[in-house]
Amino acid sequence: MQMDWIWGLIGGMLIGTGGAVFLLANGRIMGASGIIGGVIDGSGRHNLSERLTFLAGVALLPLLLTPVFGPEQTHLTGDLATLLVAGLLVGIGTRFANGCTSGHGVCGISRLSLRGIVATVFYIGAGGITVVLFRHILGVI
Repeated sequence: MQMDWIWGLIGGMLIGTGGAVFLLANGRIMGASGIIGGVIDGSGRHNLSERLTFLAGVALLPLLLTPVFGPEQTHLTGDLATLLVAGLLVGIGTRFANGCTSGHGVCGISRLSLRGIVATVFYIGAGGITVVLFRHILGVI
């Protein structure tokens, strides 16, 4: 098995474990877009420290692991405009869908939530169509 697949499996298991711990400890779904959205729009003031701790862990853990495992190579585009548009579209999409991959995909599907399953099917499908369109037809990415 290729190492990329093993790292993906390990990462998925860590995200799933984090979602389970978050649910058991707080009684709430670990939806990253909801967590960061509550920080940005102020609706999460009552548990702001918890939200900031979660976001700090997401941002800092890769930095702490880099000396141990080395820097990871990515295939991220160098085109800043593409990155900004993509980030904006992801943010808008998570607001329209009332959640993101961690909330709907990881936590929703594991709880057999119909809403989570339907949302996941649609965003995976939209992602596939986007790659075909922008990479293979338009040649942008």
